[in-house]
Amino acid sequence: MNISSILKTVAVAGMVSVALTSVASAQTRVHAPLGFQLMCLKNPSQCEAGGASSIAATNDVMAKIRRVNVAVNNSITPKADGRIDVWTVNASAGDCEEYVLAKRAALIKEGLPSSSLRIAYVKANGVGHAILVVKTDNGDFVLDNLSSAVRPLARSGYRIIEEMSADPDVWT
Repeated sequence: MNISSILKTVAVAGMVSVALTSVASAQTRVHAPLGFQLMCLKNPSQCEAGGASSIAATNDVMAKIRRVNVAVNNSITPKADGRIDVWTVNASAGDCEEYVLAKRAALIKEGLPSSSLRIAYVKANGVGHAILVVKTDNGDFVLDNLSSAVRPLARSGYRIIEEMSADPDVWT
């Protein structure tokens, strides 16, 4: 093999390596849902990162989480968006995203850091569904409009498809 052939082989291998790295990066980072992006444009304060990315699961914190989950579940009337997925802050009626936004806002108001509160997209009975995940030192906990119980993610039956990171602009 001559030097020209070796250089071509190295160049092709390098391009394949770069392409595979790009594919791997694209698989780990995804765009936030369009409805979330539009909501952030209208309500930028709802999309700010801040504080610790995980919190201590003290009795007080877990009581706040349970209280907010039940209160928000009881305060919003279920209503499907229709064909266009709209994310609305401070809604009195809506689908899973409205519940998630209300729970996240209430927990931030209760003093929990926004970076520990992650919106996640899962499948529920074959249908896309949004939940709020609270990152703690005792594992991740799920707040869901389909249940009044706050459950560990590992026992929720959900598999996360996409999740907000500590920075709401970055989803994985």
